[in-house]
Amino acid sequence: MHQCAHHHATEKDFGRAFAFGVTLNVVFVVIEAAIGWWSDSLALMADAGHNLSDVLGLLMAWAGYALAKLPPSGKRTYGWRGSTILAALFNSLLLMVAVGGIVWEAIGRLSDPPAVPGPIVIVVAMIGVVINTATALLFIRGSEHDLNLRGAYLHMAADALLSLGVAIAGAIILWTDWRVIDPVASLAIAAVIFFATWKLMRESFQLAMQAVPAHIDIEQVQTYLGELAGVTAVHDLHIWAMSTTENALTAHLVRPGHTNDDVLLNEISKTLHERFKIDHITIQIERSVGDANCGQWEEGTL
Repeated sequence: MHQCAHHHATEKDFGRAFAFGVTLNVVFVVIEAAIGWWSDSLALMADAGHNLSDVLGLLMAWAGYALAKLPPSGKRTYGWRGSTILAALFNSLLLMVAVGGIVWEAIGRLSDPPAVPGPIVIVVAMIGVVINTATALLFIRGSEHDLNLRGAYLHMAADALLSLGVAIAGAIILWTDWRVIDPVASLAIAAVIFFATWKLMRESFQLAMQAVPAHIDIEQVQTYLGELAGVTAVHDLHIWAMSTTENALTAHLVRPGHTNDDVLLNEISKTLHERFKIDHITIQIERSVGDANCGQWEEGTL
């Protein structure tokens, strides 16, 4: 006895956004890295390295986004929806590696910072502000409900701010000749990346481990199901993310003296979708816990 609900709202196709964002950023990475190497600016090379990691991140997010659209098969009954979770997790780990590289190089240059041509740094960094902002805007709509797209958006939005920081560092060098600002700016960039990435890594790891999504309060779901007409107990309640946009729920409801109720099941499906953003729902109705012989159920647990 079950009710499977699949609510899929019409969504914008982000395929072209990924293609445009990747192309734009690859061109910029090549230009910024070349100028950074020529001018011996660690801040520029650090920003180029971070932008390269974002290109790889965009490619991973794009792959996850595309794979999630593939239909289910006999072997993969949920399709490839979980690939978006893996893409978000990979992106966070990739950024953490980039942070380590930037910090290592910056610390080595603190004692003997090289001369950096301020005007070049300012111009290149401001170009980065424009490109990163334009790319971030491509994903701002999807970032509201998709952790995978949110990762792409946060990366590019952070890059826009970081490129602005590099430009400010170039201006300080130009006006004061304080060369140590270059590695100091690199350390500041690394700190911003780390804190912006930490939440993404934590959330994507939790989803990969099939934890309850952060925006869902399982106690509220438990309370709602337990207060339904005729329900005396709720057990074997499980909520997990199938992808970065779709959540699933299974639960056993004990209703003594009641049989399967399609009206009730439809009501549960609608409420769980509207209140908790849970789309794939399976409900089993039982007359008693003992009769169901559910091995996972224990007294006092969900």
